[in-house]
Amino acid sequence: MKILVLNGPNINMLGIREPDIYGKQTFGDLLALLESTALEAGVTIEQYQSNHEGDLVDKIQAAYGRFDGIVINPAAYTHTSVAILDALKAVSIPAVEVHISQVDAREPFRQISYPGMYCEKTIQGLGLEGYRQAVLYLKKRYG
Repeated sequence: MKILVLNGPNINMLGIREPDIYGKQTFGDLLALLESTALEAGVTIEQYQSNHEGDLVDKIQAAYGRFDGIVINPAAYTHTSVAILDALKAVSIPAVEVHISQVDAREPFRQISYPGMYCEKTIQGLGLEGYRQAVLYLKKRYG
């Protein structure tokens, strides 16, 4: 099973950006977690992070026919990107949305998730562990 893990803007700044909200673990810690999770689950994971919406859309489109699942943390694009939603719908690859923080308990503008309208599951508020759970969920359901 091949899983694409997509991260949106500022995820590369983990450990620096608002550690009271996102924790002190770094982007490197996330990459290490994904690597160990891939070994644990017996899957192949490709990770991609971009601060640019169009790059994320391109990566989703390029996943068509190549990946069996997508784990996506659209970050700020969660609340603004119909383009990411449409790309997910176009490729019809099973997807799980992940948020490091408890988004539902934050500002009112964060209460809508456009990509989440396609994703079959959302995991939030578990820190980096949410990524691990998302990969394991996809493996159990589709692997």
